[in-house]
Amino acid sequence: MSHGPRSGLAAVSDALLAMSRHLEVRDVLKTIVASARDLLDAEYAALGVPDDHGGFAQFVVDGVSEEQWRAIGPLPRQHGILAAMLHDATPQRLADVRTDPRFEGWPSAHPELADFLGVPVRDGDEVIAALFLANKRCPRPQGGCGFTEEDEELLGILAQHAAIALTNARLYERSRELTIAEERSRLAHELHDAVSQKLFSLRLTAQAAVALVDRDPARAKGELQQVAALAAEAADELRAAVVELRPAALEEDGLVATLRTQIQVLDRAHDARVTFTARGLRALPAAQEEALLRVAQEALHNALRHSGATQVDVTLERRGRGAVLRVSDDGRGFDPQAVRAAGRHLGLVSMRDRASGAGGSLTVESAPGQGTTVEMEVPGG
Repeated sequence: MSHGPRSGLAAVSDALLAMSRHLEVRDVLKTIVASARDLLDAEYAALGVPDDHGGFAQFVVDGVSEEQWRAIGPLPRQHGILAAMLHDATPQRLADVRTDPRFEGWPSAHPELADFLGVPVRDGDEVIAALFLANKRCPRPQGGCGFTEEDEELLGILAQHAAIALTNARLYERSRELTIAEERSRLAHELHDAVSQKLFSLRLTAQAAVALVDRDPARAKGELQQVAALAAEAADELRAAVVELRPAALEEDGLVATLRTQIQVLDRAHDARVTFTARGLRALPAAQEEALLRVAQEALHNALRHSGATQVDVTLERRGRGAVLRVSDDGRGFDPQAVRAAGRHLGLVSMRDRASGAGGSLTVESAPGQGTTVEMEVPGG
């Protein structure tokens, strides 16, 4: 069987691997369409994900320039051949789509399609998308080759794998949304607890200062100094929380720039000196970069809130195909033998969970009076 310049088992394998490589739904859709068009040597390819209102929630094309696509106008509705694939759930292979009785025309800027091959993308009994190709490139100058039964069988195989890739991408996005929601909920609780306690103490101390100002000015002065200290602590809590709540912008800025920015803020907000060094880091899978960022934030929180450190050093460096994060402080440290109690207090369990969830490992070295070093390693991708 011949399917153009990328025929054979290796080309099929490449296409299937490409589909499974992405986690974002939009990227998966683009890869499915490009792989199908390339593998079956078609001029045009498209994939539509239907909505519940007779239109398409997403529609991805390959072989049409951005200028052409803008000129074509609104997304198509679920009608004609597209509707047949979505609602009848049967493949459609046509020598000329324009002569089919279901054909309803297209906008003036739309490319001229002739031979047509379309298949439904199914998840069990549910049709979750329609994948189609048009205008098979013909090696003979006179043309007229069209799509074959073998092409239909191959596109059906791609559609089965596309369903898996698309379902996995949707599950990943839902999981990430849940994780973000849970993280924000946790941070909101922590922020409420920490800042509420500080503000309650601040109010009581201010009231004490007011009561003492006439009869014991010296004690009132001491209370006011305590008010200033409590206000500074509350401000620090708020700054740290804002840094952690702010979207990490990993996709736009990358891990190194995101960490550097956050550490600069923490360095300004705290008495302790906080430094950051990055060496030879390469791009990592998104899940690993997010895990490294979150572990760095947790370790920095511990060092700056609980250890009494005057110096905190963060390093991020390449190790093989992966990376190593190290957060070291000169604080009071703790006894690893009492790690159960300390682990709950310092979030070590959640840090280990984040590391293992990203395929990495976490080690913690500490001793009373000798500071703490948290190290996380990920293998890369």
